[in-house]
Amino acid sequence: MTQPDDDTVIAFDRVSVIRNGSYLVRGLSWQVELDERWVILGPNGAGKTTALNLASGRLHPSRGTAWVLGERLGRTDINELRTRIGLATGQFAERVPPAERVLDVVVTAAWSVVGRWREAYDPADEGRARQLLGQLGIGSLADREFSTLSEGERKRTLIARALMTDPELMLLDEPSAGLDLGGREDLIARLTELALDPDSPAMVLVTHHVEEIPPGFTHGMLLREGSIVASGLLGEVMTADNLSKAFGLPLVVDRFGDRYAARAA
Repeated sequence: MTQPDDDTVIAFDRVSVIRNGSYLVRGLSWQVELDERWVILGPNGAGKTTALNLASGRLHPSRGTAWVLGERLGRTDINELRTRIGLATGQFAERVPPAERVLDVVVTAAWSVVGRWREAYDPADEGRARQLLGQLGIGSLADREFSTLSEGERKRTLIARALMTDPELMLLDEPSAGLDLGGREDLIARLTELALDPDSPAMVLVTHHVEEIPPGFTHGMLLREGSIVASGLLGEVMTADNLSKAFGLPLVVDRFGDRYAARAA
């Protein structure tokens, strides 16, 4: 596969990841363009997190070629590439010192560190961090300790951190996991604003639930046992037939405007 053009953010060509003789993903071909917002769905063990780890440069393919932001994985400075990618994952929250100020959780992304120490930050950095917290509806929490936040507030703080460096690619790993109904809907509304903003980076969101797909997302990929069941425009992918194949049971899919819901047939 030749190097993709400048508008192609992710380009996987028959990518497989093999661990201990087992395929985590098999023959994955997938392309994400600059103005697209993708959601990846599938059951546990489908390969969603593996695909996201490839896209973030935290994993290299065992077979096939993977290009991210014009760089081929395995032939580029991965540390430099990661500075161009915003990643929001629940696992990161476990690394944040409990007494860390919310503002510092966000601003330390400028130096790619966890926990503020003796680094010096420009007033512009702190200004951007406050602006992002405000954009996500938690500007008033900037001086609170991270450990005192609710789960939903923590999720939004980590999204603000992922946006801090003005990334070219934004990756969201199950951002609604563990939230109650109110927290989920509030976060989905914030992600919808990001998705609809033409200045936002290309976005990829991983979830188990069609109910958690924010309006404004344009494309979808369904995975099962490491392989693609369906991929393309969201409205064409989110069908009862495709979702039934992905999750291994008959499903009924309802659509309400730009939102989806699924239940057993």
